[in-house]
Amino acid sequence: MFNVVKFGAVVLVANLAGGMVAVYRHQHREPATVGMAAAPQVNPDEQVISKETVPPSGPPVPVTAAKVQQHDVPIVLEGLGTVQALNNATLHTQVQGTLDTVDFVEGQPVKRGQLLAQIDPRVYQAQVDQAKAALGRDKALLANAQADLGRVEPLLARGFATPQQVDTQKAQVGQLENTVKLDEAALEGAHVQLGFTSITAPFDGVTGIRKIDPGNIVHPTDAEGLVVLTQMQPISVIFTLPSADIPRVQQGLAKGEANVEAYDAANKVKLDQGRLMLVDNQVDPSTGTVKLKATFPNAQNTLWPGAFVNIHLVIAVRHNALTVPLQAVQQGPNGPYVYVIKFSNTGETVTAKPVTIGQSRDGQAMIESGIAATDTVVLAGQYRLFEGARVEIARGAAASQVQNASTASSGMLP
Repeated sequence: MFNVVKFGAVVLVANLAGGMVAVYRHQHREPATVGMAAAPQVNPDEQVISKETVPPSGPPVPVTAAKVQQHDVPIVLEGLGTVQALNNATLHTQVQGTLDTVDFVEGQPVKRGQLLAQIDPRVYQAQVDQAKAALGRDKALLANAQADLGRVEPLLARGFATPQQVDTQKAQVGQLENTVKLDEAALEGAHVQLGFTSITAPFDGVTGIRKIDPGNIVHPTDAEGLVVLTQMQPISVIFTLPSADIPRVQQGLAKGEANVEAYDAANKVKLDQGRLMLVDNQVDPSTGTVKLKATFPNAQNTLWPGAFVNIHLVIAVRHNALTVPLQAVQQGPNGPYVYVIKFSNTGETVTAKPVTIGQSRDGQAMIESGIAATDTVVLAGQYRLFEGARVEIARGAAASQVQNASTASSGMLP
């Protein structure tokens, strides 16, 4: 036991002595042991610079890439709109009576002038007959008065009639003439009332749900009416845009380039293509938006009144514009940028180029400045890249294994 303790103490003393010698040599910078080459002294600043200028070593980073595309790009403004019928009418009866028949099928198209419903016409037909009889009676009286006037006037010249008799006869003829006109107007009014018993379509459209059944007595004051008729072809859409877009929209209208496309509420399925009719004459001060109206032929009835749709308004076409897939654009502290691949005999490297985006839609970004038509940009694998990094373009099945920046930034990748 004594020997073990003694041996440990000796080892401890030896270690302390060795440590003191090492400290002494470090403080006085003793030269290296004879027979060994002295290590060169390195300036820390020079060491940092060398790390930035020396090309990186190691295997290249796998990426996917795509060439910059140059083609005509439509400039599109998007807004949310509501489908509205150009004509919409709730059909009411204009006369009171019993509804005899309903001559339309709910939800089916009808033509202008087509019979939709029939009210019992007998009362109004009797009024027509009464007016006809009154007119015939008064016409007969007028004819008799005219004949009497024709007999009295020759007698006045011979002295067998007085001027008063002639004037009285003339007044009677004039009175009966006006009575006949009154009867003709009454007959015309009776015909109009009789016509109101047949309810017809005022325009081409589609009928809605029937509001009343045959056998009921209908009145002009009924709140719901008989049926709602809606014009479907053509149809209109009212949508809104920021007021700042008004000048560009007006320029597009002036050039005849203001085309409109309607998409469904999910903004995926194109429903119809139409034209812009007008820009409203006032801006809503509470929202800073302006209303616009467009019409669509709606040949397939894909637009339904009251439905919400997304409107794509094409106001211009940018010729020979440069586009890249939207996934190629990265966001940095100084704005958007893309990695452009530089090809050389020693391999491919990347450089980050800041870009200006004109618009982005349908998965494509239109680049205003920053790249050339001959460039090739990185699509996936950006999260491992840095300025001057070596890359290898993955193709075929290997391309699906390249990780993109969004997945890496979400913490799903190492």
